[in-house]
Order: sequence, then C-alpha cells, then structure tokens
Amino acid sequence: MSDIPTLIVGLGNPGDEHERDRHNVGFWLADRIGSGFAKDQKLLGDVCRIALHNHNVRILKPTTFMNRSGQSVRRTIDYFKLSAESVLVIHDDLDLPPGTARLKRGGGHGGHNGLRDIIAHCGSDFLRLRIGIGHPGSKSKVVGYVLRPPGKDELTEIEHALDASRRALDRLYAAGLEAAMQDLHTATPPKDVTDDLGPAG
Repeated sequence: MSDIPTLIVGLGNPGDEHERDRHNVGFWLADRIGSGFAKDQKLLGDVCRIALHNHNVRILKPTTFMNRSGQSVRRTIDYFKLSAESVLVIHDDLDLPPGTARLKRGGGHGGHNGLRDIIAHCGSDFLRLRIGIGHPGSKSKVVGYVLRPPGKDELTEIEHALDASRRALDRLYAAGLEAAMQDLHTATPPKDVTDDLGPAG
C-alpha cells in the first residue's frame, strides 16, 4: 500500500452561498494547493492537476453536494484506474478544535455525511486530513453550525490549521506519511487552543 496519494479530494458544498461555511474547509485547502480547476461533468466535480515533488497529483472538488461526495470520488477513481488507498480526503472535523489538523488512514465516518458517502462507494482505506472546526456543544445544533461561516477569531485559528496542513502535504510528498504526520501533529497550535488538544490521529 502506497502512502503517497495520487488523488486529493477536498470536500465542501458548491455554490456561492456555501463558500464561507465551516463545512467547506476541504474546498478552502484544495484551492490553496491547486489552481486552474476545470469542471468535469463525467467526474461530477472540478479537477486540476499539479506536480508535488515529482509526483503527479489530481485534485478533485466534488460538485455533488456533501452527502453525495462518494459518487464523484468513485467516478474519478474508476476513470483514472486508481485505488481507494491512493486517495487523500480533506474534510472538516467537529471533534477537533479550530486551529488543529490531523492525518490518519482509515476509520469510520464519525457522523460526517461526506465521509459516509465516500465509504459507502469506495470503502474506508483512504487517507484523511481532518481540519478542526470545533463543536457547537449540542448534536441538534450541528447542521446549522457547519453551514455557517466561522467567527473572526475562529477563522484565524482555522487559517493556522490550513497553513500547517499545506506544509504537511508538502512534507508528505517530499518525505512520506510518517514524516508529514510527525510535523503536523507536533505543530504549535495558535494561542488558547493548546489545552483543548486531544490525542493525535
């Protein structure tokens, strides 16, 4: 199993009305990594191709809305004859505080509808880059929370996590998954976040 992804998937919802939502941090990071995205109807997403440390990588932003992300990922995997193990999915994570990010392979969906659909279509053996957005404190508030923009201070912390994640991806393609995880999971979080950190992974 290779730990070097050939497909990076940033999760989010399409449309200007969702552009700044917490749920769209996967799109935010995808846009920091790639450029010149082109709409591809057959893949149900926007796609670009980049080179990272001599690795040719495609970046996909599904345009199916979050809860149908797996349809786009499955089509892309099949079209380019990839394996699920060669995919890295970037997504928001309620279980991590803003300002933190974690890399892991496999696992469940944790209630995330985008991950739920990808697992249903592709299995669970893909890499995940989890961007913390915090939790509203009540399950009944989650939908409204993820579909709203973060506050100013929270956004600053999320931007910190996105910067750290961008560096970790560079490290991943330069030196491998273990090195990237070491760098990301020991990165200094912004002020006031340190005490909230859970275990890495």
